Amino acid sequence: MTAIKHALQRDIFTPNDERLLSIVNVCKAGKKKKNCFLCATVTTERPVQVRVVKVKKSDKGDFYKRQMAWELRDLAEVDAKDASKENPEFDLHFEKVYRWVASSTAEKNSFISCIWKLNQRYLRKKVEFVNVSSQLLEESVPSGESQSVAGGDEDALDDYQELNAREEQDIEGMMEVCEYAISNAEAFAEKLSRELQVLDGANIQSIMASEKQVNILMQLLDEALSEVDTIEGKLSSYEEMLQSVKEQMDQISQSNRLIQISNTNNGKLLDEIQFLVNYMDLSKGHIRALQDGDLSSPKGIEACINASEALLQCMNVALRPGHEKLMAVKQQQHLFTELRDTFARRLTNHLNNVFVHQGHDQSSTLSQHTAELTLPKHSPLHRDLLRYAKLMEWLKNTQREKYDGLSRTYVDYMTRLYEREIKDFFEVAKIKMAGTTKEGKGNKFGLHGSSGKLTGSTSSLNKLAVQGSSSRRSQSSSLLDMGNMSASDLDVADRTKFDKGEVESDGGVPSRQPPPGEHRHSMKDMVRLMMNKIFQSIETELNSLIALGDKIDSFHSLYMLVKMSHHVWTAQNVDPASYLSTTLGNVLVTVKRNFDKCISGQIRQMEEVKISKKSKVGILPFVTGFEEFAELAETIFRNAERRGDLDKAYVKLIRAVFMNVEKVANESQKTPRDVVMMENFHHIFSTQSRLKISCLETERREAKHKYTDHLQSYVINSLGQPLEKLNHFFEGVEARVAQGVREEEVSYQLAFNKQELRKVIKEYPGKEVKKGLDNLYKKVDKHLCEEESLLQVVWHSMQDEFIRQYKHFEGLIGRCYPGSGITMEFTIGDMLEYFSSIAQSH
Repeated sequence: MTAIKHALQRDIFTPNDERLLSIVNVCKAGKKKKNCFLCATVTTERPVQVRVVKVKKSDKGDFYKRQMAWELRDLAEVDAKDASKENPEFDLHFEKVYRWVASSTAEKNSFISCIWKLNQRYLRKKVEFVNVSSQLLEESVPSGESQSVAGGDEDALDDYQELNAREEQDIEGMMEVCEYAISNAEAFAEKLSRELQVLDGANIQSIMASEKQVNILMQLLDEALSEVDTIEGKLSSYEEMLQSVKEQMDQISQSNRLIQISNTNNGKLLDEIQFLVNYMDLSKGHIRALQDGDLSSPKGIEACINASEALLQCMNVALRPGHEKLMAVKQQQHLFTELRDTFARRLTNHLNNVFVHQGHDQSSTLSQHTAELTLPKHSPLHRDLLRYAKLMEWLKNTQREKYDGLSRTYVDYMTRLYEREIKDFFEVAKIKMAGTTKEGKGNKFGLHGSSGKLTGSTSSLNKLAVQGSSSRRSQSSSLLDMGNMSASDLDVADRTKFDKGEVESDGGVPSRQPPPGEHRHSMKDMVRLMMNKIFQSIETELNSLIALGDKIDSFHSLYMLVKMSHHVWTAQNVDPASYLSTTLGNVLVTVKRNFDKCISGQIRQMEEVKISKKSKVGILPFVTGFEEFAELAETIFRNAERRGDLDKAYVKLIRAVFMNVEKVANESQKTPRDVVMMENFHHIFSTQSRLKISCLETERREAKHKYTDHLQSYVINSLGQPLEKLNHFFEGVEARVAQGVREEEVSYQLAFNKQELRKVIKEYPGKEVKKGLDNLYKKVDKHLCEEESLLQVVWHSMQDEFIRQYKHFEGLIGRCYPGSGITMEFTIGDMLEYFSSIAQSH
């Protein structure tokens, strides 16, 4: 066991600054035997800590390891099981009970004795030893192995220490002298024992020699022990006094703690009272305002607003837990509820009366505004109502049912007021629109048979350009720029009257600007619903007015499309979901439908045009109709938002014009097809070049191409072969050349010799040529119309074609009859003079 103790001290406890005082070999009771060691240790540093350490061999068995440790101060009880009989079992009560079985009773007793001594020396809290003999606790453990392990007394515990370096060196030197010290430990131990006995004998002799000094020393020790007992007595009395002081201090501390708790509670109670007084107290002035405040005067309304907000703040205060159980709080809440209900009734009755009075307001009638065609202003009414905005908001937050009832009352009476005014307004607008209109003749700007004319003139269109819709008004100035419209069957400029009127209105529902966020959206939705009810007749009346305007003249849809689109665009920029934006958007759908119907009507009229079989065609009516439509539309749609709609209509109309021009040209009997195509496409090309409509650039080029082609075709077909026999002669010459006859040998052909050529040329003297050209001029003049002024253009083209044929004949004569001296009876100069004199004579 000594060797084990030494090994444990060296390997486990010395590195942890601990000293091993006692050791016992144990195993757990009632389980498979697994031996371990319980060690009693103390630290080498102050303050001293005493532990019980469980040490176990490693699984490989070559070294020991520290498995568990308990502080001795945590030991509650040591149970030795039996105080009178030898028994190796014992229990140690820490946080739980550990039951052990020692390898021998001696080791167990030695270990328990060491624990008792450590407890007596180092612990104020004494461990309870059960079933342990008093002799074991009072006396030292007998000599032997146990003595060497546990020590004999408390001094032994303190005096035990490790070997110092010098002592280890001496022991190593001694072991080197005795070579058998390692191989024969028993012999070495006997040798050491003998030497120890010799030394003990020498010591005893020395002690006996100094007996007198020993006796003196013992006497001094006795005196010291007596002094120690005296000091211990005083220390005990001091300890009792300190214990009394400690108890008194504990009582004082407890008393101070109670006082502090009381002060804290009083402070919290004061805070609660101040909270209730500050947030649940309504001034007498506010109470008077809620009960009897004047809801008609500005000062009275302001006082009621302040009082209602203060009341709402008191009612909405967040009470802390337990407040609702206080009688004072209940009384205040009951008072607040009565004040709220009383004021809500007063406010509801007063506003009901205000709404009824405003709903029957007759102070401003439409008859006073017929000159400028504007709705009556209700700004004074709105200003009166805006004073109650905060009170209405308070009513909405506190008495939602009363608020909803008031809203319904307001909507009901305002609906009656505005419905009456709106109806009167649109009646006046309709009268003004149709007041100067003559008996309806359908679409007066439509296409009327073969006359080929839209009513109106270039001068009136110039007026239109000045009076048109180029100046755009903002939404704030008008609801719809209509009214004061008097159409005329004789003047295009009358249409502009449809574009002059202005309808002014002050809106309807007065409301404050709502705060941002979700509440703002809900406020907008509520206002929109109210406006839908109040102004429910606006959309119907607008559609009725638009239908009347369309009935008077379908071209009014152009003005309406531009104006309504502008108002919708302006309203949507302010708020895309507003009531005005939605209503005007719905009306715009109707206007767009009328516009599309107008375009379809124009196309249908093109298809239904009938041309007289007895007179020449000239410029077709729908061609001039498209020209005047384009001039009118360009004036109306200048800088308009819905330009795209007009461009689409242009494309539809021009394609219909192209198709129906060809249709009429194919059906024409009096006028040649080429003339119909040439004149009309020349007119279309001129119109598009003048107006510069970008979306019709492709059609402009196509019109030019058609005009040029049909001009050339007409010239060739009309001019024909003015020198017919000469033409036939040279056609035969070209045929011979084509068959392989060389050009210079053609004159040797019998039918095409020089003699035959001279005969043919003599049949076309200058006088006959001029006569034929004069007849041709008269024929062309009959075909062409005066409006387009293409006669000189056609005549000049015929001149060019005649000269081309003349030069062709001269070239054939030069190549096929070289050196013959044969020439035409007239020259190019003569021919130019013929064409010029004929043109001037007519």
